[in-house]
Amino acid sequence: TDPSEAEFRELFRRICPKLGFEFDARCIDYVMEKHYRSAGRPLRCCQPRDLLLQVRNHCLYQGIPPSLSPAHFDFAVENYFAVM
Repeated sequence: TDPSEAEFRELFRRICPKLGFEFDARCIDYVMEKHYRSAGRPLRCCQPRDLLLQVRNHCLYQGIPPSLSPAHFDFAVENYFAVM
C-alpha cells in the first residue's frame, strides 16, 4: 500500500543519513507542498530514496557537497518524473 504522509516523511528522515545528507524538514515541507500536494501526485514508498539519490547524484556531478535545498529537489523531481 502507499505510505501516509507521515510515513513518507519518515522515509526521508531515515534515508537522508544513509546517503550523506543532514535531514532538513523544511525542504521536505517544500517537496510535499510543491511537488506532491499541488501536483496531485500520489506518494510511493520508493520515491524518497529515489529523489534523494537524484539530489546526491546532481550534487556529485556539480562538484558540490551533498545538501538538501529546494533547487536541488526541483531538479530531482523534474528529472525523476520526466515523461519521455
